[in-house]
Amino acid sequence: MGVTMNDSNVDFGLSDYVGDPVDHPKHYTQHPSGIECIQITEHFNFCVGNAIKYLWRAGLKDDTIQDLRKAIWYIEREIQRRQRYV
Repeated sequence: MGVTMNDSNVDFGLSDYVGDPVDHPKHYTQHPSGIECIQITEHFNFCVGNAIKYLWRAGLKDDTIQDLRKAIWYIEREIQRRQRYV
């Protein structure tokens, strides 16, 4: 019988960091899945990872429209980069 992440009686050592503005900002840790944005984005290249980041945090920090525009900017830059190699 193992411990699961859903066990509310267990401290996995993250409780001190959740919401930390440097290591674990709330706008990257509020996803209902419990997954932090960086756990996903670190598996992508810079432009794709940043697009995901801005989509992830849209509506959670600053201006939602600005975050969506930033995501588009990174997606368009990634498209341009890939088109150079076609």
